[in-house]
Amino acid sequence: MEYDREITILLADDHKILRHGLKQAIDNEEDMQVIAEARDGRTALKLTLEKNPDVIIMDVSMPDLNGMEASRQILAEHPDVKIIALSMHSERHYIMGMLKAGVSGYILKTNAFDELAAAVRSVTTGKAYLSREITGLVIESAVKVNSGTPVTDSEKLSSREIEVLQLIAEGKTTAYMADHLNISRKTVETHRQNLKKKLNLKSIAELTKFAIKEGITSL
Repeated sequence: MEYDREITILLADDHKILRHGLKQAIDNEEDMQVIAEARDGRTALKLTLEKNPDVIIMDVSMPDLNGMEASRQILAEHPDVKIIALSMHSERHYIMGMLKAGVSGYILKTNAFDELAAAVRSVTTGKAYLSREITGLVIESAVKVNSGTPVTDSEKLSSREIEVLQLIAEGKTTAYMADHLNISRKTVETHRQNLKKKLNLKSIAELTKFAIKEGITSL
């Protein structure tokens, strides 16, 4: 897809200083404009609906709703939006989690100011973009998937279960989760028990440790 206008961009990152720096860098490009900013995935969902950006720069680790789950939900509703993952993490489960969510690119924060403009132009023309440091890891992971690698524990969870798991790990109460997710307290408790059963974990501490390990929470 070729653009005959400015490429509109939504920045989603929980670090205000980084957002400010990236906004300045993007706005210096003649063919790009930042039209909205979000500090968490849930706000990114809302702003995508309101602003309809061409590209979303999505931090992987954010409070309330992480970048993986936010990307999955956004692309389910807005498949034409291009998402570029932005992360300090180069570990396999972060990268593959975002790619499985459907993002078009993945760049490391250490390279953000050098690579972001090129990444935006690449994804808007239908091409993928990966920071060079992670290309080999992605190829290696793709080979493993094609050879029949077993499904990971986190991939067994539904989108709602992942949302609940993140909020549990972040110390939110049952009442908060029920109100925030617009479900009953009984449903929250059902999700809590299902998480323990599916993951074979017995306590909130174990659930929290799992969520951190899998990159589901930014704690």
